[in-house]
Amino acid sequence: MEFYVVDSYRELSDKAANIVAEEMFHNKNAVLGLATGSTPEGMYARLVKMYRESKLDFASIVTFNLDEYIGLCPEHPRSYHYYMNRNLFDHVNINAENINIPCCSDGWNSGEICREYDRKIINAGGIDLQLLGLGVNGHIGFNEPGQHLQAQTHLVNLAKETIEANSRFFDTPDEVPRQAITMGVGSIMHSAKILLMASGQNKAPAIRESFSGLVSTKTPASLLQLHRDLILLIDKEAASLLDCVR
Repeated sequence: MEFYVVDSYRELSDKAANIVAEEMFHNKNAVLGLATGSTPEGMYARLVKMYRESKLDFASIVTFNLDEYIGLCPEHPRSYHYYMNRNLFDHVNINAENINIPCCSDGWNSGEICREYDRKIINAGGIDLQLLGLGVNGHIGFNEPGQHLQAQTHLVNLAKETIEANSRFFDTPDEVPRQAITMGVGSIMHSAKILLMASGQNKAPAIRESFSGLVSTKTPASLLQLHRDLILLIDKEAASLLDCVR
């Protein structure tokens, strides 16, 4: 595991963007697993800037997003389709056919949608670099803590902590979706390389539980300790409860 503690969110965003850019430089056809939420926004802004400076080319890049809410159409301003368009896709030369985000339309069959998503990842040759944020309860993607974790892409009922944390993006808590489709931990762990980012004091307990040396389904991110090529990139606030940085 590569472990970096940086001083600020800006430094975190710049370093994360440089890691993604390096992957793209080495592989013009790279398959990227993308994350949403507040943490990667600065990284996406930096990638857009690099593209505008002609330092990056997205023409042959393939992307797979981790998850999407159930009940929000792609045009909804809180959907992850909308998020990705606003923060990245609308500003770079990515081929629309290479963009993959779970989508639940009218008359959808969740099982078939999930199986097809995993088939697409396999057919693309697997994910070269998977980006991850971290939930306050230790979730990755929308894989919530529990006695069991599902390996493949699946429909999930969101935990109370996740709904509460995401309510800041909605006008009222009642508007927050209760379900989502997410890549499973098996899909994530099969990625060749994983970059996990975390920022802020509120993520410090989850970072401590995830990288204490113990592995438990009650803290899904702890499974990342078993990955062969993990980059952990966090700021000082998120690292504040780790013994190794005190």
